[in-house]
Amino acid sequence: MAVPRKVSKTLKPKGPASEKRRFWLSYPPRQITRPVIWEMTQKFPVIFNIRQASVTDEIGILCLELEGRREDLKGAIAWLEKNRVTVEPVEISVMES
Repeated sequence: MAVPRKVSKTLKPKGPASEKRRFWLSYPPRQITRPVIWEMTQKFPVIFNIRQASVTDEIGILCLELEGRREDLKGAIAWLEKNRVTVEPVEISVMES
């Protein structure tokens, strides 16, 4: 008989109020097969949601929603850029928000 695992009831980062922001990420060819988003979440307590993606052999483009504390979001973005992923904020119109 399997022992049930204890599952957290919330996925929200703990601490001060969290923010939710969207970014366009562009990957160079040598980064496409690397699990960059997973690596980022191992280093920073952020929640991600992939909103849209297009990946070919030449480039990967991804719309990524990140949620967490402002300091953690800044750290995650800086880490992505350090790892040669281009990060640009998504401009959301008033109608969408």
